[in-house]
This record gives sequence, structure tokens and C-alpha cells, in this order.
Amino acid sequence: MVLKKRKKIHDPPMSSARVKIMGVLNVTPDSFSDGGNFATFDTALSQAEKLIADGADILDIGGESTRPFADPVGTAEELSRVIPIIQAIRKKYDTIISIDTMKADVAAKALEAGANIINDVSALRTDPEMISLVKKTDVPVIIMHMQGTPSDMQIKPSYLDVVEDIVDFFRERIQWITSQGVARERLILDPGIGFGKTIDHNLSILKKLERFSSLNLPVLLAHSRKRFLGEITGVKKESERDVATAVVASLCASKGIDMVRVHDVATTRHALKLAEAINTAL
Repeated sequence: MVLKKRKKIHDPPMSSARVKIMGVLNVTPDSFSDGGNFATFDTALSQAEKLIADGADILDIGGESTRPFADPVGTAEELSRVIPIIQAIRKKYDTIISIDTMKADVAAKALEAGANIINDVSALRTDPEMISLVKKTDVPVIIMHMQGTPSDMQIKPSYLDVVEDIVDFFRERIQWITSQGVARERLILDPGIGFGKTIDHNLSILKKLERFSSLNLPVLLAHSRKRFLGEITGVKKESERDVATAVVASLCASKGIDMVRVHDVATTRHALKLAEAINTAL
């Protein structure tokens, strides 16, 4: 099934010939790459319009930073950040919107405002009410692997085999979520690059990306501007890691990945077009 732009989406995005691009819109003062850049309504709306113009298939809107050692944000504050911008985007555009939150109340109100996808980096483990909300809706749900929490995930992360451990995690999450009455086809998997992983862990994930597709669900890779890209390339400034981000996105085009979550949509789109042209050449 092909992911289409429409006001309301009831079918989960599935694999297609083209990797879908999810544009990042952090309406926060403290996100790792662009914290504060789009914390006001006007700057957020302007960035949303730029992402759409650059070719984003999906906008992922978040009001709470999940960078390492980030402080939690209260529900009221998170709502005040995300709801106005979701409403404004929905009035002007039919672009698919994902709400990046671990809170059921925020997700519920975001869906009411016009969001189409729930993106929970805790894989429905933080808020016990999230599964109840998911059961009441029929929207796609992104579940991400994270070892620990944002406040402690980068303190000596350890695995027996990072890829197989993540696959096992997804199997457990899929089994539990479906046992609650949620259709398996609604789930999208995110291996969680940079969430409780070292450089070597991240590289192992990238080397073996096909392994996640073996679970027969759409896979999202959210690697944009992450620290490991800077450590490998020597690029210290996060906003200057978009070329490295695009290189990894082009890898995804031949690795069975369905979506990439990025800050720079235009650069990623160019890289994907080239990679997909090569992959489909005779």
C-alpha cells in the first residue's frame, strides 16, 4: 500500500518503490540540533512550509526533546508547543503529520488537531494510557528501540549483539501490542539510532539494516545529524552534518528501509533520487 497525502490517513504506510522522507520539526528550545530555532509559532510554521516545499512526505512534530540527558517536559507545556502548529499546518496543507510524543494526552489532542501518525520513542512503554489510545484509533504507530531513557541512555550502553537484541525487542513489543488488540499492520519500526548506542552500535545497525525488514513491517531510520556522524566525519556542528545524513539515507534506498527522518529534506531528496535511479537501472 502506497502512503498518500490526504487529510486523514487510516491505512498504515507500507513499503513502496520510493523511500519516504519524514521532515523533522522540533518546536522545542533544547533539541540537540535545532533547539530554539523553531520554538515560536511563526518560525515553526515557516519551517514546516519549507519542509513541505522541499518535498517532505511526512512532518514529524515534537514538543519535548529526547536528546541525551534532556529534562522531561510537562503535558501542558508540550501541548502548548505542538497543538497550534499542527492546527495551522492542517488548515493549509494535507501533508501527513506525525506527533512525536511519549504522552497519551498529547497524542490524543494532536490527532484531534489533525495529526495522522503517533511516533512514540519509548515504544508505548512510558505512558500506560498510550496503548488505550492506540486501541481507540486506527492510525499508524511508530515504535522505537531505546535502551534506558533520554536521561540515562548514553551512560555505557551495552548489548550482546546490538542488531539481534533490537530485533528481539521488536518481537516482544509487536507481540505485546498485538495481544492488546492492535492490528500488527499498523506498526512501524525504528531501530533508534543514537538512543542508547555507541558509535560501533550505530554502525552495526547501518551495516545490517536488512535484518529489521525481516520482521515484515515498515522500517524508519532516524539518523539525521546524530553525534556519531560528527565523530566519524569530524564535523562538529550538527547543522553541517546534512551531507553525511544524506549519504546514510542513500544507503537506506538499497537496504529495504521505507522511511528516513531528517532535518534537511532537500539534500536527502537529491541523494535518494540518485540512489534509487542507480538501484533501478538495467
